[in-house]
Amino acid sequence: MTVTLQDIRDAAEAIQGKVKNTLCVPSVTLSQITGTNLVLKFENLQFTASFKERGALNKLLTLSPQSRKAGVIAMSAGNHAQAVAYHARNLGIRAVIVMPRYTPNLKVEHTRAFGAEVILKGEDFDEAVAFTQKIAAQRGLELIHPYDDEKIIAGQGTVALEMLEAFPDLECLVVPVGGGGFIAGCAVAAKSVNPDIAVMGVEAQRYACVCRALNLAAPEWGRSTIAEGIAVKAPGAIPLEIIKANVDTVLLVDEGDMEEAVLLLLEVEKTVVEGAGAAGLAALMKHPDLFSGKKVGLILSGGNIDLLSLSSIIQRGLVRTGRLVRLRVELRDCPGSLSEVTRRIADAEANIMEVHHQRAFTELPLQSAEVEFVLQTRGLSHVRALIKELKSAGYDVHRTAGGGKIVAR
Repeated sequence: MTVTLQDIRDAAEAIQGKVKNTLCVPSVTLSQITGTNLVLKFENLQFTASFKERGALNKLLTLSPQSRKAGVIAMSAGNHAQAVAYHARNLGIRAVIVMPRYTPNLKVEHTRAFGAEVILKGEDFDEAVAFTQKIAAQRGLELIHPYDDEKIIAGQGTVALEMLEAFPDLECLVVPVGGGGFIAGCAVAAKSVNPDIAVMGVEAQRYACVCRALNLAAPEWGRSTIAEGIAVKAPGAIPLEIIKANVDTVLLVDEGDMEEAVLLLLEVEKTVVEGAGAAGLAALMKHPDLFSGKKVGLILSGGNIDLLSLSSIIQRGLVRTGRLVRLRVELRDCPGSLSEVTRRIADAEANIMEVHHQRAFTELPLQSAEVEFVLQTRGLSHVRALIKELKSAGYDVHRTAGGGKIVAR
């Protein structure tokens, strides 16, 4: 094995006091929702808001004086970039970071704020790799690979080491998977401490590179994903061999699953996670039979999410759960009709957010009008009751696009 438990323990000693031993606690509410005994590891509370600090610092501490003097370069969709930039600055090492052009602005600006030179290149992580290698050769910089490196993998494995020290009776460990370095380190640590523990990876459906490598899924690449932190088309060679020997399975989740998980963590745990950081919880909700009744360790791997993206997730989540709904109501086009329907909506205790009164762009009869309401409600059952009330009063009501969980007509 290229990475051993001793390597991970050495990494833990090297980074002690420089990286947080983050909060690791049970979640009563999420345990009830998922049907598990769930323990959360809040790696989103690291200074740069992700577990990536562990591997980056461990690698930087092993550099020769010559490499430190020359400087380092890394390619990253954000979290590794910030981790390298932050700890390189603390160690007095010059850092160049290549980031894909789609990288959320929050991650780009934070990386620049740590003093790194940031170069935006490529449509995705894989396109940035070749350019990074070219710049490294031209400038004589030491490459700090985000996952295909023994020191990086050993550093990431300290997460699982801390979890099992706090909760040695964990039966299952759930880890987000991108290039494979994180789950490789965690799997070595977990299986070395407890050979019976199940280690399960979670990939975004649109970037299932490890599943593809393990012949668990056909290749399917998307142009975008909420989980840009794990949007990788090919796993590292070193972590893939470790994964084959130590990981029990890798599960897939789609974009909607991760959106719901981000919102659930925000509502229940009052914690902000990015799409990749919520992938584990998404897997628990999508594949409940695999985890039912087990004591599960879940790693919230990062919290670097753009505020505009978070805002959209919240809005879409409210629509998905029926707490924000859009209804189209046909009215007679005469005085008092609008006030009458708004009174009925108020009596049903729904709050009107927007009203669009439409006369021209409709195929209704001339003396009819169409009014679109955007409403705040208490949820799906409240929406059903409201629609029933309006229909019983003689209104033709339709729930428009944005959530097909109820029949509005």
